[in-house]
Amino acid sequence: MSEPVRTAPFAPFEWMLSTRYLRARRKEGFISVIAGFSFLGIMLGVATLIIVMAVMNGFRKELLDKILGLNGHIVVQPLESPLTDWKEVAERISAVAGVRLAAPVIDGQALASSPFNASGVLVRGMRAADLDKVTSIAKNIKQGTLEGFDDGQGVAIGRRLADQLSLRAGDSITLVAPRGAVTPMGTTPRIKPYKVTAVFEIGMSEYDSSFVFMPLAEAQAYFNRANDVTAIEIYTTNPDRIDSFRKPITEAAQRPIFLVDWRQRNSTFFNALQVERNVMFLILTLIVLVAALNIVSGLIMLVKDKGSDIAILRTMGATQGSIMRVFLITGAAIGVVGTLVGFLLGLVVCLNIETIRQFISWLTNTELFSPELYFLSKLPAEVDAGETAAVVIMALTLSFLATLYPSWRAARLDPIEALRYE
Repeated sequence: MSEPVRTAPFAPFEWMLSTRYLRARRKEGFISVIAGFSFLGIMLGVATLIIVMAVMNGFRKELLDKILGLNGHIVVQPLESPLTDWKEVAERISAVAGVRLAAPVIDGQALASSPFNASGVLVRGMRAADLDKVTSIAKNIKQGTLEGFDDGQGVAIGRRLADQLSLRAGDSITLVAPRGAVTPMGTTPRIKPYKVTAVFEIGMSEYDSSFVFMPLAEAQAYFNRANDVTAIEIYTTNPDRIDSFRKPITEAAQRPIFLVDWRQRNSTFFNALQVERNVMFLILTLIVLVAALNIVSGLIMLVKDKGSDIAILRTMGATQGSIMRVFLITGAAIGVVGTLVGFLLGLVVCLNIETIRQFISWLTNTELFSPELYFLSKLPAEVDAGETAAVVIMALTLSFLATLYPSWRAARLDPIEALRYE
């Protein structure tokens, strides 16, 4: 009599049994419902995680691009004496390797008004040559032009400010500065009308509604700055390696200066984004964890229901390993398919998220993504391959771990005890 041949792990009959246990039947319909909810839970959990992480990445990238596109990566501020030598200092800093632009600026607050409305604004004086190199402005002119900006007394304003004041290129805007001429009656406000030569739209509502660009010479006269500037804005080729520029810039200035980089100016904002992102990841991971626990409960009930089947298989020669693999395949199939479908759903939503937002806004007749509240004019999504892979691996790992205990329990089932009560 020949020796019985042991079947290899994950043999065809193990896959056949696993597939049969996944099908809905009248007797075990409730178990099938639990499996369905487990599948939906993992699918929605993975999809939501991918979408939320992509949107958070998109927020950070867009805001970083907008903030660094308009403001300098390093701001040079004077110490001990005003920046009256700003021309020479800017030229020396411009020669530093990696410095793309060193732009002298004058910043001041004013009240912008038109016959229709008024709003507080930040007036920034810049040379036309420097403004042309600030691509977030120069490449986003919606009305008018920046040609001859230094020659006249015109200003460039943001699109949202123009809409708020009901102005277009060619109209007149009145700027009121609190510190004007000094008279025997005290300091009087300076009121002066300017022609709107250009209207720009960066896409960040905070900037589009509050910035007014003015020729540097005119800003010096308007804010009573005799021959100095507020600061020098430095734009580098690599803002992520900003620390490597500090020493050469300080040496090139050849005068006492104080440096403030973009991370220091926006640390609270970006730290808050990072904390929110991490918390959202932890909260949404719980969705996948709950779905994995559903797999556990569903498999335990399936093992109880299939106790006699397991006993018969054992008496026919099926090993404990075979029984364990049958239920491993059954539980893992729910997790793997749910994860893959969730991954595809998440990618599809991320690639079409702005279209979906517009459709839901139209359907509900509400503004789901207010630019005044979220700073950006459209919903961004940036899918990170590493993070997405981490989400998929985490979901697959949780799904696999969820099947271990019920599968082990099925393998340890005593055939005699199972058949005794049938």
